[in-house]
Amino acid sequence: MAWILLTNDDGVDSPALVPFARALARLGDVRVVVPDGERSWSGKAITRFDPIRVSTVERHGIPMTIHTGTPADGVQLGAHALFDDGPPSLVVSGINLGFNHGAGYLWSSGTVGAAVEGWVSGLPSIALSTGAVVDWEAWRAEAHSDQSAPTWSRLAIVSAELVEDLVDSELARLADVVSVNLPWDSETGTPRRVTRIARTGYDQLFKHEGNGVYVHDFGGGVLDHGAVPGNDVKAAHDGVISITPLRMPAAAELPAEVVAGVEGA
Repeated sequence: MAWILLTNDDGVDSPALVPFARALARLGDVRVVVPDGERSWSGKAITRFDPIRVSTVERHGIPMTIHTGTPADGVQLGAHALFDDGPPSLVVSGINLGFNHGAGYLWSSGTVGAAVEGWVSGLPSIALSTGAVVDWEAWRAEAHSDQSAPTWSRLAIVSAELVEDLVDSELARLADVVSVNLPWDSETGTPRRVTRIARTGYDQLFKHEGNGVYVHDFGGGVLDHGAVPGNDVKAAHDGVISITPLRMPAAAELPAEVVAGVEGA
């Protein structure tokens, strides 16, 4: 493996970043390219009109490249612009703070979006996220607390093992992107399940603060667009690790009579 590009959407000070970089290092040379702050909900956005500023920092002895762009920008920079010895052999994005399962969240995720940008560049790409089926705000506070350090170290080891297994099994090559969701209490022996994407969306994201100003204020409402057996959301509720091989956008398969009706209209 030439080298691994590690990115995220939670930024350089994510509590998951240093432990994961250390755990991945046993698989090869890891180069960290991450946003200078949180970029959640940014999807696969690419910065078009604003300049992206890049600098280097160090966190706990690990050199990192930080930038002012989106997670997908970071993959573009890391794969094509920042290094002189060619692109990475693998893009790894995460570990995200919060599950990225179900179609609506999957498309919105900067973590998954960064991995998708890796696919755009022809690179095997894996996105990893963790969460808990509990009160979101309470869990997020715990995940950011100093007391969570042992949990992040454990999840980093589990995640690195998953990355290695996905590469060795060729699942990472056969899928366009692999999205992995790990329960917060995952261990090396936690069951794994290859899943499909739940057809779920979400409701209102913004509230009006007056004077034409709206702010992000998601209340957690989920919209169900139809049952999908063996889906990634169900895996989280079952307490197992969800491994979802993604195929990038493709035309829907339609019955012949529908096609004929449209083409003959």
